[in-house]
Amino acid sequence: MIEEIEGKIKEVLNFSSNSSEEIEKFRIEFLGKKGHISRYFSEFKNVDNSQKKEYGLAINKLKSSTLEKIELLKKTVSKISEGQSDDVDLTRPASIIELGSRHPISIIRDKIIDIFYKIGFNISEGPEIEDDWHNFTALNLPPHHPARDMQDTFFIKKDPDLLLRTHTSSVQIRHMENNEPPIRTISPGRVYRNEDISARSHCFFHQIEGLYIDENVSFADLKQTLLFFTKELFGKSKIRLRPSYFPFTEPSAEVDIYWGLNSETDYRITKGTGWLEIMGCGMVDPNVLENCKIDSNKFSGFAFGMGIERIAMLLYQIEDIRILYENDIRFNSQFKDSI
Repeated sequence: MIEEIEGKIKEVLNFSSNSSEEIEKFRIEFLGKKGHISRYFSEFKNVDNSQKKEYGLAINKLKSSTLEKIELLKKTVSKISEGQSDDVDLTRPASIIELGSRHPISIIRDKIIDIFYKIGFNISEGPEIEDDWHNFTALNLPPHHPARDMQDTFFIKKDPDLLLRTHTSSVQIRHMENNEPPIRTISPGRVYRNEDISARSHCFFHQIEGLYIDENVSFADLKQTLLFFTKELFGKSKIRLRPSYFPFTEPSAEVDIYWGLNSETDYRITKGTGWLEIMGCGMVDPNVLENCKIDSNKFSGFAFGMGIERIAMLLYQIEDIRILYENDIRFNSQFKDSI
């Protein structure tokens, strides 16, 4: 009889199931009123006295093993029903994973970076919280310079020398301070200006600014670089440079591309002229080079800068800049094909 009980113990230990019905059937078979354990207890009185102790221990072991097995199997079934099972069914078909979409600002930023990477520009980055020297003074904007009024700045009250950068030109200053010419770099990043939020402007946006410093760099080099860029990004081969003013470049210019007048939309966005402004540029002012310990008699260079949001709004015909920051999945999902 003891050998039979030990056989049942092995049967209990080897039993496994993820079915609640099978587990309940197993419980009744061993623990029910007419189950094996009840029957073994009923036979206890017929066991020889010399074997009763060993017999009783065997029954108790069978009962405890059965209870532990049932408890373990019930927990496993509960995990499976809650989707928490550690077991993985590799034969089960995979769930369809919805692909996300990249943000239009990220798409345009990466396209611009790739274009300038082709012609040898590397990437430089810097802090968004800047000091007055790197954001203004080193860029030929000394204290009380009227050009400072061109940019409404977020100052940090705890330290009047600290502010949120108003352009990524501050990154160019840091790069020139730490690198010797030749320098060929672009600086993408977020900038901040204390402006009213509207359909065409925001208090923070993204810029990419470029810088090239070497011997005998001319305005012709700047024009050819920008022409290459506009052909690559817009597919447009006609640009014009209009005289402008920036304190850190001299001469300075605004860059327009000829968008064309092929549709009603073209007439609207170009105001009937066919031309669209896309960026500012110019030759680096010698004072800026000297502020960064670069010999302006030996080296010259050019710089340019553009707003990524403006480029994205042109390419994707987005009417309101605010929608770029609302994270509306209906809007963002339109750009899956651009990944």
